[in-house]
Amino acid sequence: MTESAGVRLLLVVAVALVDADGRVLLAQRPPGKQLAGLWEFPGGKVEPGERPEATLIRELAEELGITVEEPCLAPLTFASHAYPDFHLLMPLYVCRRWEGTPRSLEGQALRWVRPRALRDLPMPPADAPLIPFLIDLLGP
Repeated sequence: MTESAGVRLLLVVAVALVDADGRVLLAQRPPGKQLAGLWEFPGGKVEPGERPEATLIRELAEELGITVEEPCLAPLTFASHAYPDFHLLMPLYVCRRWEGTPRSLEGQALRWVRPRALRDLPMPPADAPLIPFLIDLLGP
């Protein structure tokens, strides 16, 4: 996070994991966390000195127990969203290849969803504008 003119900038990186059937994996924010119950793309906060790709590789291992190689992460788009107490900048990557089977290691619910069905789930305000890019890339 950085401070700029009183606005906290939070850099978070996310990934659309796409399975062989063209579905995208979403995780549900657990109770007790901000935006609890909403569905989001896996990822997390970029730590100081850490590159976004390294963040995703670390977060996917910690949260889902899968191994991702950096060449398998393709940048797609990004979200820039003003929340009441910070501004979120979130690059979204697409990944179609990984080792292991994604499973919940932090108690969050997981769900594989067709791109068009992403619109039917409650998502954080920063995630929703990313959906059309995934539909364009993957189809309905």
